[in-house]
Amino acid sequence: MFLNVTLTLLGGFWGTLKLFALTLLFALPLGLVISFGSRARVKVIRLPIRFIIWIIRGTPLMLQLLVMYYGPGIIFHANVWGSGDEGRFVAALVAFVINYSCYFSEIYRGGIQSIPVGQYEAGKVLGLTKSQIFFKVVLLQVIKRIVPPMSNEIITLVKDTSLARVIAVYEIIWEGQSFIKSAGIIWPLFYTGAFYLIFSGLLTLLFGRIEKKLSYFR
Repeated sequence: MFLNVTLTLLGGFWGTLKLFALTLLFALPLGLVISFGSRARVKVIRLPIRFIIWIIRGTPLMLQLLVMYYGPGIIFHANVWGSGDEGRFVAALVAFVINYSCYFSEIYRGGIQSIPVGQYEAGKVLGLTKSQIFFKVVLLQVIKRIVPPMSNEIITLVKDTSLARVIAVYEIIWEGQSFIKSAGIIWPLFYTGAFYLIFSGLLTLLFGRIEKKLSYFR
């Protein structure tokens, strides 16, 4: 019985891991782009982006998942996500990417703004272009400063993937809960916690090593 439960939960954890990895793959670069837009001098660009960030950060992720999955079908009378498990997964992924890219953008923005203006001016004196100043002088320092808050958000993402079950995306908690109905046992649901703890622990160790690698920026 224990082996059967473990194999089932591993299958559910694959869904969790896939949603986690793809969210990071798209949200990390998109968050950087959004941070540039939120700092733009042109109000037509800056204000709408800041408004969207405000909405995303001010509403629950579960609500965003429901709106993302059901909204297009109700508004446009068309199934834009496709049918079956794949369609639900794509809808969940889009909702997660939008949500986390907005949170990441604020972390990026704070990191960029924390760099002293004098470093930009020093780069100009040395004859560097704006892009060279950003990538060769600013970006590495920004990465050092945003690793702690970014690691917190990424570890939170591990746990937030469980919310995808609200639109019937099969992840580890969904599989753990299924044993309550099928076998009348609840311990597999608690067993799912071990998967989250181990994965979060590995991420914590990884980010600890990254911080040490970047410790030469003081």
